[in-house]
Amino acid sequence: MESMLNKLKSTVTKVTADVTSAVMGNPVTREFEVGRHIASGGPGMCWRIYNGTKKSTKQEVAVFVFDKKMIDKYQKFEKDQIIDSLKRGVQQLTRLRHPRLLTVQHPLEESRDCLAFCTEPVFASLSNVLGQWDNLPSPVPNDIKEYKLYDVETKYGLLQISEGLSFLHSGVKMVHGNLCPENIILNKSGAWKIMGFDFSISSTNPSDAEPKYTCKEWEPNLPPLCLPNPEYLAPEYILSVSCDSASDMYSLGVVMHAIFNEGKPVFQVNKHDIFKSFSRQLDQLSSMSPALLNKIPDDVREHVKMLLSVTPNVRPDADQMTKIPFFDDVGAVTLQYFDSLFQRDNLQKSQFYKGLPKVLPKLPKRVVVYRILPALTSEFVNPDMVPFVLPNVLLIAEECTKEEYVRLILPDLTPVFKQQEPIQASNMILLIFLQKMDLLLTKTPPEDIKNSVLPMVYRALEAPSVQIQELCLNIIPTFANLIDYPSMKNSLIPRIKSACLQTSSLAVRVNSLVCLGKILEYLDKWYVIDEILPFLQQIPSREPAVLMGILGIYKCTFSHKKLGIPKEHLATKSLPHLVSLSIDNNLNLNQFNSFMVVIRDMLSRMENEHKTKLEQLHVMQEQQRSINITNPGNQSEETKSPPSSGNQIDDIFGSTGVNGKENGSAAAAAAAATTSQPNRMSLTLEEKQRLAKEQEQAAKLRSQQPLAPQTIKPATTTNSQTKDLTSSLLNNMTSLNSLSLANTARPAPVQGTTISAFPSSSPMVGPMGAPVSNGFNPPMGFHTGAMGMGIRPTGPGLYGGMATTTSTPNFGALTQNQAPIGQTNKAPDLSALDNLFTPNKPKVTLNQMGPTAAPGPNTPWLNQFGSAQNAQTQMQGATVGMGGVPSGFGMQANPFFSPQNFSQPAAAPSMNQSGIKHSASVNNDLKDLFG
Repeated sequence: MESMLNKLKSTVTKVTADVTSAVMGNPVTREFEVGRHIASGGPGMCWRIYNGTKKSTKQEVAVFVFDKKMIDKYQKFEKDQIIDSLKRGVQQLTRLRHPRLLTVQHPLEESRDCLAFCTEPVFASLSNVLGQWDNLPSPVPNDIKEYKLYDVETKYGLLQISEGLSFLHSGVKMVHGNLCPENIILNKSGAWKIMGFDFSISSTNPSDAEPKYTCKEWEPNLPPLCLPNPEYLAPEYILSVSCDSASDMYSLGVVMHAIFNEGKPVFQVNKHDIFKSFSRQLDQLSSMSPALLNKIPDDVREHVKMLLSVTPNVRPDADQMTKIPFFDDVGAVTLQYFDSLFQRDNLQKSQFYKGLPKVLPKLPKRVVVYRILPALTSEFVNPDMVPFVLPNVLLIAEECTKEEYVRLILPDLTPVFKQQEPIQASNMILLIFLQKMDLLLTKTPPEDIKNSVLPMVYRALEAPSVQIQELCLNIIPTFANLIDYPSMKNSLIPRIKSACLQTSSLAVRVNSLVCLGKILEYLDKWYVIDEILPFLQQIPSREPAVLMGILGIYKCTFSHKKLGIPKEHLATKSLPHLVSLSIDNNLNLNQFNSFMVVIRDMLSRMENEHKTKLEQLHVMQEQQRSINITNPGNQSEETKSPPSSGNQIDDIFGSTGVNGKENGSAAAAAAAATTSQPNRMSLTLEEKQRLAKEQEQAAKLRSQQPLAPQTIKPATTTNSQTKDLTSSLLNNMTSLNSLSLANTARPAPVQGTTISAFPSSSPMVGPMGAPVSNGFNPPMGFHTGAMGMGIRPTGPGLYGGMATTTSTPNFGALTQNQAPIGQTNKAPDLSALDNLFTPNKPKVTLNQMGPTAAPGPNTPWLNQFGSAQNAQTQMQGATVGMGGVPSGFGMQANPFFSPQNFSQPAAAPSMNQSGIKHSASVNNDLKDLFG
């Protein structure tokens, strides 16, 4: 490991030393940082090319350095000639400005050890790319060693060189004089640029006249760096000491041949006997063999043959070469258009960018990333063009690796994420980004997602465009896991809720609900219960899609393992809301069924949880009771007080509640036995004997048949007789002072009186007003709620779980004063009042008792007032009439458990005790509601 580190250190030290020795002391280093040696080029590959940056602006540049040590072997006058030639070439290049010529960023600077100047960023020279690696660092960089030219690069590169020559020949009347791969530079974007004007020749005629060029005679004794590359020179340059623009075109032909022939020129020249070599070359060119050009593509072979013609006039000029069909390639034309974009207006640019996505897949990735992408991102400074450029940039990003995306694309996209002006362009940008959100989330680092992407999403939720809001809501769940909880809670959810409530678009409202449903799993349980579920009740619309979205959020919250809804919330908020929504007229059958499935699931879970809780509580109470009974001495004086009202209910109705049947009789007997005892837990022998006797009496009562009700006879007396009878009764019976007729005003219910949920201590009145004994404690009272509905439970039926209903007149219209606890009042004889309740009396009609039905053989209790179905219907009305406490008729009286109870017999409409008219339409509504 140490040896590897030492080797690396020595390599870095050597490179640094080379750079330092080459550039140290040169004025270029004052303004530019010189970096790594990357390439070589220029005449004889004498220029070393380094990457660098400008210190003040951090702008990337290429630093060309000529180390004077390379010419130490020459005499001083030869060194001076070489230096002068190189200086002339750089100075000429600095004066010329054209997109096809290498751009000089800093002019030539000379120091004792080197020459140096700075240009635009450079990749390599064409010679390096074609395999000539002279004056390159060792080892040769892989990016140069493995570089292969694509067809589109070759075509467009040659087109660029042709355009550069056209500028020189027609624009500045100049012949380059040394066009070869050494003097063609590929910049960092892949564009081909011309340099090496060391041997350029300018026209001696005025600009408006025919150009005339003076050529120097070849001097073999000069150093090679003072002479052009003979392998790329036109024959007339050597043989007739003449040249013009056609000479450069010959050089272009040789360059094209070298590109398609692995970097080899047409002929090898013997530099020691150059005149003889050129004479032989001239003969070969006159009778050119087809094999000489067999590697050149067919569609340009004839043009290359013409460029290599011995006769200069046959060679096409540079302007003609730019128009040959070989360059009519889609990729080449596209790249050419990019280079001329600065000449186009916004309309032309927008049309070009719209069609670009069809072309990009046809181009090589390297061309797209390093040639087209920089041109596209440079348009981000023009806000109006961003919506047209951005789709192409994101299309390129899809083909890039994550590292390339972060390095080449993300820095330019970051300002675009925040662009808000102009409004129309900003909306388009949001729409484009949202459509490519999967790409952004996949390749953008998490920190940049938080700082750049999420603020853009928040802005999209508040955009005025419905399309943008809808698309944003659709994509939010795809990256919800990348959002930190505070941002989601404080920024994202409030905006989604606001979009749902404030929008006028059904699509946005529905998508808001769907979005919330999908991101519930990333939220906290209590946040959902406190913020999301109450929000659902604020939604004003009742379209089926909205209702199903609300149902979906309830269902997800209810069924999710992490979330869940407490039973208290189910009972008080969730279920009431869902039930009210379920009967909306906009829902169809399937949607209603979906509501009912969720409602049933919620009811079932609520029932199970609460039942489990009550069972556990009951077990604890029973355990405590058994402990107290087993060890009565452990009770303190404070704990020997009478049982609470809740325990009294348990004693009367048994451990299973009002409807319980398991322990109803035994519990009732025990309760009755202990009611009259001052201390129920400590029983003496006499008390136990009395309790056993009372249990025997209770058993006898259970075996007896219920008493038959007194038949009501129609009154035949007149109204005056009735009044006389009533007057005499009122005068003779003082107890009637506490009674009132049904048609008089009822006193307000007071807890502990007529509608008390607990057993009354006053005696139970029999069918004709006589007290009735229940077999245990004679003055035992009954639940007065049963008296108010035209029914009367008997003692055995109530305690034995076999309650039967009576058809006696409705005495619930009478209010009975309660006697003080422990005091018994003998009920007055009311048999004389039976004659008041006749069909002829207008104030109390028989319709209150239900329609008359034919008497059955074994139903003496029902002969007078109709079928058991009607009696049951009347009982249903009594179920919820006791201040919210069930009256003890069981689940059969609950319409949600027995929908068939709402069916009515075909009879004339009548008024029940609650005053609700049961008409045919009501029956139909009930059938629609409960099936």
